[in-house]
Amino acid sequence: MFDSLTDSFKNSINKIRFKDDEKALKRATGELKKSLLKSDVHHKVVKELIKAVELETKKAGIGKENFLKALQDELTKILTAPGNQGFVFASKPPTVVLMAGLQGSGKTTSTGKLAYYLKQRGKKVLVAACDLQRLAAVEQLKQITSDIEVDIVADENGKPDQIAKQALKQAEEKLYDVLLVDTAGRLAIDEELMAELKEVKKALDPDEVFYVADAMTGKDAIRTADTFNKEIGTTGVILSKYDGDSKGGVALGIADQVGVPLRFIGSGEKMPDLDTFIPDRIVKRLMGAGDIESLAEKTAAVISDKEAKKLNKKIQKGKFNFNDFLEQMENMKKLGSMKSIMGMIPGMGNMANQLKDIDLENSKEIVHIKAMIGSMTKKERENPELLNNSRKRRIAQGAGLSQMQVNRILKQFKNASKLAKKFSGKGGMKDLQNMMSQMGGPGGMPGGNIPR
Repeated sequence: MFDSLTDSFKNSINKIRFKDDEKALKRATGELKKSLLKSDVHHKVVKELIKAVELETKKAGIGKENFLKALQDELTKILTAPGNQGFVFASKPPTVVLMAGLQGSGKTTSTGKLAYYLKQRGKKVLVAACDLQRLAAVEQLKQITSDIEVDIVADENGKPDQIAKQALKQAEEKLYDVLLVDTAGRLAIDEELMAELKEVKKALDPDEVFYVADAMTGKDAIRTADTFNKEIGTTGVILSKYDGDSKGGVALGIADQVGVPLRFIGSGEKMPDLDTFIPDRIVKRLMGAGDIESLAEKTAAVISDKEAKKLNKKIQKGKFNFNDFLEQMENMKKLGSMKSIMGMIPGMGNMANQLKDIDLENSKEIVHIKAMIGSMTKKERENPELLNNSRKRRIAQGAGLSQMQVNRILKQFKNASKLAKKFSGKGGMKDLQNMMSQMGGPGGMPGGNIPR
């Protein structure tokens, strides 16, 4: 997601070889400038960033540590636009959010993702389908809300402002926590679009107006975000399709030039692939250091502390069974794409790209495992030790697999359980870090964190 920017930072830092070497600092900032411009960062932002980094590095003393700290600090300043971060609830529910954006920006999908994000955190969400311009927009939103089990208000024969009022009334009467209102877009900004948005906004008096910007459009995303902000007054930006934009510079441009805080970024195609945009955490990811805090929050929304402790006890006792495996597979689906998850783990950023096209749920291996488990009895699922040769033959026949395939899967499962048991105890994390460091690269993987 931040590939180009992260690589540029690594290359720049590697230019600094000796302390108090101004020539090395000039080479580093020159490399950084070139890379930032290639990554679609606006020239004004680049100029200010380079100047500030150079000044702060000289103040602290030229060296990799100080250059890195100056770069992190300045990036955090740029990305911290005035306003709220993440999702902020109104003092009196429902919190009303107007979703705006151009056609094709991912607005409807982002509305679904935001609804899913809130539902995972225990909120009662209502969605209003007010995009009556794009063919099948209402149908698309109905399908999304059905899949994530969230309520919707829709009337393809109504008017957007009337549907919005109806949805607000329902949200108030039925005690919803949040109302998300999907609005119409156009292929380009025009008077008709703005007039309709202003009517819907007037009917709702929303707490938030989120503009959905398509990261794939680069600098155009900054221009349109600025226009929407001036015309209807936005309180935040959701940057969609950010996983497809390897350059990544658009985030810096929106925060600095539009002056509206980035609130979320779309990090994949699945409903859970929406990440809260918290500047200091995003900077860590930009620097290749992952984002453990966001991963922990995402996991906590899926697995409660009580469930996690219960699972850990089972692993420590060597009692992890196939029912637990299926349950954790379901939880993994709720976390989002593997690429998004791996990108949050320190040192795993490069590996995340290799996982881009892996579908964990539908991979051949997982399909075979699910078929095998489906052919087991309840007792066999709960206690894999019961599986003798005759049971394995029966399971293989029921799953459409060979006994050799069943044996191989069972062996992998046993080895994984042993490994999990080893790392779940005291000092387990230290053992894991030692193992990862032996694989090469800081942070545990080859080509991990930026060298300091």
